[in-house]
Amino acid sequence: MASWLRKLLGAQPAAAAASFAALGTDMHSHLLPGLDDGAETVEHSVELLRRLRALGYRKLIMTPHVMGDFYRNTPEGIRGALSQLQQAAQAAGVTDVQLECGAEYYLDEWFLRRLENGDELLSFGGARKYLLIETSYLNEPFNLAQVIFELKSAGYQPVLAHPERYTYLYSKFEELPRLRESGVLLQVNLNSLSGYYSAGAKRVAEKLIDAGLVDMLGTDAHHLKHLDTLQHKVLPTDYLAKALALPLLNSSL
Repeated sequence: MASWLRKLLGAQPAAAAASFAALGTDMHSHLLPGLDDGAETVEHSVELLRRLRALGYRKLIMTPHVMGDFYRNTPEGIRGALSQLQQAAQAAGVTDVQLECGAEYYLDEWFLRRLENGDELLSFGGARKYLLIETSYLNEPFNLAQVIFELKSAGYQPVLAHPERYTYLYSKFEELPRLRESGVLLQVNLNSLSGYYSAGAKRVAEKLIDAGLVDMLGTDAHHLKHLDTLQHKVLPTDYLAKALALPLLNSSL
């Protein structure tokens, strides 16, 4: 809305957020070193950690990709990288940010085999057992309902990562409220609010916020460019203020 029209109508623009301190916890990032397409080294991880602390975060739940074709990360390997980063953060004097781990599971055949075998899956949120999942950006998984049922039967609470980025849902937005009604929580990427990924992702993220369908917000941080975008393009947006007004789960993690 133009400033002159806002003044005419008596509306006030949403105040820009100073930081992400109101969230407290970031539950989606790729800071653990050497595991996926995120941080490559411990030094890189510590640099990203410092930047996230400066943006107001005090707890990071880091979620490396787990994908059969690319990143066959295991709970043991992920925990090992977490321990390495915790020690490096302590040595660097970054002691006021709590570091935990989960994983971002791609719904492929390898994941299904692990689920069927009863293998350990890295969840977060303690007894609530939130499990972060993602799908192809282009192709709708034919067995999504089955996977959700099996995850819930195994005691997990599915959290769908960045639903605004799945192009197969762009013409079927009505499926997202249905997914949520079926027991899937929805996590929007903060950088989607700036149009970082695409105009389509921005549009769907805003629509989800308007509809009150967002349960968690995540940075999905891989590198410094993501954090620069958060600081300079996301913090000033009106939709961040709208999102922060929702009953988000971040601060309870």
